[in-house]
Formats: sequence, C-alpha cells, structure tokens
Amino acid sequence: MAFAPSPIPSRTQYVLEAIKHSILTGGLPPGQPLVETELAARFGVSKTPVREALKTLAGTGLVVMSQFKGVTVRTVDAAMAHEVYDVRMLLEPEALRRSLARRASLEPAREALVRADEAADRAERSLANREFHRALYLPCGNPLLARMLDEVRDQAALVSTVAWAAVPSWEREAAEHREILRLALAGDGDGAGQALHDHIASFVQRAFPEETPHEQP
Repeated sequence: MAFAPSPIPSRTQYVLEAIKHSILTGGLPPGQPLVETELAARFGVSKTPVREALKTLAGTGLVVMSQFKGVTVRTVDAAMAHEVYDVRMLLEPEALRRSLARRASLEPAREALVRADEAADRAERSLANREFHRALYLPCGNPLLARMLDEVRDQAALVSTVAWAAVPSWEREAAEHREILRLALAGDGDGAGQALHDHIASFVQRAFPEETPHEQP
C-alpha cells in the first residue's frame, strides 16, 4: 500500500516561503549564515519549523548545511552556475518541443511575459520570468521531466539574482523571451527550442564567463 507524503505544516511552509523569498530577492545574500534562533525570533515561531524549513531548502539547493559552519545561503560561483544551467540547456528545449508537439496552450507563458513587463521590482520580474519558463516545459507530457526541471528552478533563480545584482540584463532577456514565444506560437518547435537553448546558454556565459586556456606559443 502506497502512502502519500505528509503535507508541510503551515508554520513550516510560512517560514520556508519567507526565507526563500529573502534569498531570491537578495535580502539574504550568498554565504549568509542562517541561525535557527535568530530566524525563529524573526518569524515569531519555535525553532522546529525553522529547522524543517532549512532542511527543505537544503534539499532544493538554496542553502548548505555543514557540520562545522552550520547553515548558510548557498554561494554562487561559475562552476555552480554552469552546472545548473547545463541541466537546463539539456532538458528545457526538449520539454518545450514536446509541449508544442502536444499543442499545449501558450497562454500562461504569454501572461507571464506581460507580468514581467509590468513588474514593479526585480523580485516580481524574476518570479514572472520563472513562471514563463515553467509554462513552456510543464505541459510537455512527461511528469518526471517536468519535476526534474522544477528541482533546479530555485537554484537557477539564485544564479540570476546574483547575476542581475552585478549586471542588470533583464531587458535583453525579455526580448529573447518574446522571440521564443513568437516562434512557439508559430508552431516552430525546432526554432523555439534552439532559441530557448541559446537564451539559457548566453545568459550564463555573460554572467559567469568560462575562462579559456591560453594557447601555448
């Protein structure tokens, strides 16, 4: 007999979402220690929901638990960024092609672009951008593929938060999003998939350029 996973208690969910929001908006920067007693006092809860929330965030890759350093917000470096975005480049374009092959509705993606254009701040724009990408791969017809992409969403958002703090480039990404959607609406699965791949690749390369070895004379 299969058992469904227990739902996350409301207090834990509240703390989880609050900490995640602070991380993904830069309020809790990479490397920031996360002390249970301080967070419990901040949110007016006991340490138990804080501890459970941190465990969940560790599972999503947003925080790191160390026996010696305790819990900290995950540090973003070039290796981490390329690792996460490599997964996206491998999976997202194929998921989009499958969504288009199934003639899935693109209205949620279009609505997400509108919300991104009308966003009042970076956090709201980042959330809308994440919804745009998810709207493209979610109806791919393969729940496992969609879950795999969901699992790297938060880490990808952390990468973009750090990148935007250094070099705001959302106008360029917005233009690329519009081109991806245009090709998708035209039914060009291969073109849309390639545009999505190039969009993901160019962002991570701009934000975290990989060093190329110097040629020997």
